[in-house]
Parts: sequence; structure tokens; C-alpha cells
Amino acid sequence: MKKLTILGSTGSIGKNTLKIVRQFPEHFRVIGLGAGRNIELLREQIVTFKPRIASVLDKTLARQLRNQLSVSGKPEVVWGTDGYCKIAKDPDVDMVVSAIVGGAGFLPTLAAIEASKDIALANKETLVMGGEIVTNLARKRQIRLLPVDSEHSAIFQALQGNNQRELRKILLTASGGPFRKFTKTELKKVTPEQALDHPTWSMGSKITIDSATLMNKGLEVIEACWLFDVNPAQIEVHIHPESIIHSMVEYVDGSIIAQLGIPDMKTPIAYALTYPERFPVENPSLDLFATEKLTFYAPDFDRFPCLKLAYEALEAGGTMPAVLNAANEVAVGAFLKKHISFSEIPVIIERTMFQHKQASCKDIAEILSADKWARRTATKLIEK
Repeated sequence: MKKLTILGSTGSIGKNTLKIVRQFPEHFRVIGLGAGRNIELLREQIVTFKPRIASVLDKTLARQLRNQLSVSGKPEVVWGTDGYCKIAKDPDVDMVVSAIVGGAGFLPTLAAIEASKDIALANKETLVMGGEIVTNLARKRQIRLLPVDSEHSAIFQALQGNNQRELRKILLTASGGPFRKFTKTELKKVTPEQALDHPTWSMGSKITIDSATLMNKGLEVIEACWLFDVNPAQIEVHIHPESIIHSMVEYVDGSIIAQLGIPDMKTPIAYALTYPERFPVENPSLDLFATEKLTFYAPDFDRFPCLKLAYEALEAGGTMPAVLNAANEVAVGAFLKKHISFSEIPVIIERTMFQHKQASCKDIAEILSADKWARRTATKLIEK
């Protein structure tokens, strides 16, 4: 019986994780649930899965949640960053599913690693912001960072049974989002409603916008460098609209190994939860022979500069990836509120990065300081 805390239980990854728990109740037990503002769904999850402790965004929401729960079997309810960290490092927990969106997942994931919990990692920002610190701490605590993103899970699976020193390159696929054929003029007119209509995947609003700008793929490039100990030159991004091949690896002898499947997150989530075993997840099989075509083409850095900015931040190193991530979160939030246009998202990020005085990123305080500075700077640029 593996005991879980799920950070981000009301989001897409969290809900799919709980579907797997429901399918295999003899293998998993939920100890902690962490959510943001959606206390109605969290209440339903608490009634169904009976965690011992739950965390929400703030004290007001915690009070509301307590009032909605019956006295019988009511879990402890905590809140804020301290609350998320508490459920992440609970002594009864074996694995933490890190699925809080954005930089908010950084400290709770670190807390879980410090407490020697295995991590099913869906929060890519943890490695974007502090890849060196996080991976060093994971090695020190001798815990596993198991990728949940479909692309990184594909890479992880393609590396099994092979010598990673013989790896030549990682071929990271991307759906291309809903605007892959748009001109620069058309991109300027994109509305939040259009951007949230992803053609393939069902995701939260922030990740869906990141997919449309290709920033999500840029963050995944940075994550892959830390997860698989490769340099940026070894990672190629290829647009693959069908989202059937989730990613590939090429070895020094020219062999390419790919992981394929239907675009459904339950498969990579289950593999992270059950590794090295595979459980029979309730998903339809991929009928590859009925697939009409698989297409690939190179990303356009001119129309989608966020991907280029991510590579630049990775090359710069230090605190620059944390600044990239924070500025992007602020810019995406402003776009969703219709304060800036879709095309202005990369402009805000680039101007924030340009103003940043880079630090070495040797401790958590430097990362958090850079994150705070970038959010403040990006907000000022938007206000102007």
C-alpha cells in the first residue's frame, strides 16, 4: 500500500491521479490533499478518499471548508505555503504527487524531498527555478524524481534498459497548440477564449496558455536538462500535432526509441505511481495502424519567441530561469484578464529578463528573491 499526498488535487493532474487511486484502492491510500480555491471539489474528494489532512490557499478558504465538512471523519485543514509543506512532509506519506501549477509548487516539493519522499513530478517549475538545488537534494536524500509530464515520462521510459552515456539527443515533441498556423498579425488578435481551446489536451488555464505560446515546451526543455543530466544542445523540439509520439531519444548508434500512446495523462501518472511496474489503467488502446499520418515540423522561433527565451534562460543559468518562469506567470495572468495581448506575453518576459542582474542560484533564498523581483518587475512593465 503506497500512501500519497497529492498537491494540486483539484487540477487536471490531481483529478486523473485520483482516478487511478479509485481504480486500484488496494494499492494506494490518500493521506493528504492540497488544493487552491476550489473547495467544493476538494470537499467531494475528501468525502470520497478520506484523507487525514488537507490544505487550501488561505485561512478564509480553510474556515469555509471546515464548515462544509461533517464532524465525522473531518480531516485536519491547514492553509498556505506552510500548509502545503506540512502535507508534503507528513511522516506517513511515501510519495508526493507534485501537481500545483507554477512557482507555488516549488517550496512544497522541496519540503517533500527534504523529508525523503519520492516525487511524482508534474510541477516542472520546481526544476526550472532550482534544478541544481533540487536534483542535488534528491540525490542526497536518495529519493526518486519520477516524471509525470507525458513528454518526460516518454523519455524516462525510452531510457529504461539502456546506457544513458550512449544517449545522443532527446527529441521533445509538442502539439504546437491551437495557433501553430497563425501569422504574426493573427497572433496579435488572439483572445483568451481562443487560447484556452486546446485542440488535443485538457489542461488548466495557465498550462493551456503556455502550450499556445510554446513556453510550456521551453519550460520542459529546462526540466529535461535537469531530470536527464543533458546539456541544452542535446534537446531538440519538434512540433507533432497528433500528440501520438510523446517524445523520443536517439542513441549514438543512430537508433531512435519512441514512446507512443493516446493523449491521456492517466498513463504517465500511473507509471510514475507504480514504477517499475505497469498497472492496467482504464484507457483505450492506441490503434496506430488506423492513424492516417504522423507529422512533424520545426518550431518557428519568430512567431513563438517564448521557446527561444527559455533556451536563452537555460544557457544563462543561475537565477535567469526563475525570472523567466515568474515573468511568464505574471504575463499569462495579465493576458487572461485581457490587460495585454497574446503577442505581448513574450515581450514582457524578454524585458524582465533584460533588466535582471543574474545571481549564481546557490541557495533557495536567491531563487525566491529572483522570483519576487521578476514578478514585481513584470507587473510594472504591464502597468506601463
